[in-house]
Amino acid sequence: MAPLGYPYAQPPALRRIAAGAAAIAMLALLAGCGKGGGSGATAPPANNKELVERGRYLARMADCAACHTTASGAAWAGGVELKSPFGTFYGTNITPDKEHGIGTWSAEEFYAALRDGVTPDKHLYPAMPYTSYRSMPRADSDAIYAYLMQTRPAAVADKEPDLKFPYNMRFGVRFWNMLFLKDELSDASVGQSAEWKRGRYLTNTLGHCAECHTPRGALGQMDLSRTLTGNRMARIGAPDITPAGLSAMGWTQPDLATFLSTGVAPQGSATGEMFEVVHLSTQHMAPGDVKAMTTYLMGDKPLAPQALKVVNATGADIDAGRRTYVAVCAGCHGIDGGGKPHVAVAMKGNSSVRGADPHNLIAVTLDGIKAQHFGEKESMQEMPGFAGKLSDKEVADLATYMRATWGGAAKVSEAQVKTVRDEAGKGH
Repeated sequence: MAPLGYPYAQPPALRRIAAGAAAIAMLALLAGCGKGGGSGATAPPANNKELVERGRYLARMADCAACHTTASGAAWAGGVELKSPFGTFYGTNITPDKEHGIGTWSAEEFYAALRDGVTPDKHLYPAMPYTSYRSMPRADSDAIYAYLMQTRPAAVADKEPDLKFPYNMRFGVRFWNMLFLKDELSDASVGQSAEWKRGRYLTNTLGHCAECHTPRGALGQMDLSRTLTGNRMARIGAPDITPAGLSAMGWTQPDLATFLSTGVAPQGSATGEMFEVVHLSTQHMAPGDVKAMTTYLMGDKPLAPQALKVVNATGADIDAGRRTYVAVCAGCHGIDGGGKPHVAVAMKGNSSVRGADPHNLIAVTLDGIKAQHFGEKESMQEMPGFAGKLSDKEVADLATYMRATWGGAAKVSEAQVKTVRDEAGKGH
């Protein structure tokens, strides 16, 4: 069950053409970069191994591979697909190939792409999170550039986005930037320590966590008055990761550090896009940086984790849900909801079980979860989906039983299950 989601930006459909042209800015996962037109690359010295290794680390912290490397393709050659109601988008080639990649770019032009969303020949859509990378110092940009320019060139052409009108009108990004591009993001926690400040940079800039965990306005812009309070834009929603939100879900700093380092904690495992974040990025962080990120997310003075509420777990729906749980869930998650190490997460205290919004719990029950292999540190077996085996009522009763027994949360209705099931049929 997913305590922390990482969905792509997917703002609501907009009524006016002008609004649509701007909104597509938050949808296009062209997370990278235009081609050609560069003034000539200024490559770092070939023997500058320290700079290149630093850039390798920073590229991991920025989670660049999630958008620029497919499971079967060449590293950094793009092709990562994003389907949306507005069309299909693809990550771009950021290898040093001079025809298809960024091989003709200078370090200055690379920095402009990260900071301003401007390449030698186009404006980028803000789903390439320059809205967060904007506060990256030039030194870090140059290190990432040095690393990328030392990677193997891949002669792989970008796939052009297949967009519907008016979302293929890139000029709208210029106006979007005038309205919404900010130098700094607002803070969701309070702190002044050096560790908190380092964590702020890792979270807000490199990790660009706000891009998915912050609600969006009508034009797809982040609502910075509600930073990190959660946003359900994809199948697995991005939850509230403010200090109050984490406290409500029972998180502690040690648990959060374990989750970021391994993908698994007592509150659940990373699923959805958050699996990619852990797999490609946070599990490779230095321990000090993990600690800094948790300090920022929870604040210099963390709130105590809230205890599970007591719920009167009786009634026909509870009995029906218990029978379903024993029949299809207990073999992996345990009769007592305690889970099994490296097999299935615990249900007791799981963030998706105890959350106010049961959407993620319902979605995972219907869809299942692919096997999760977090390097050598942790793994979870595949969980089958039950969309074809359980009715809306059976899923609702099952979720109600788990939430009442191990989550201290409210009842789930058939209508809620039907809504989530129908969303899957619409491609959400």
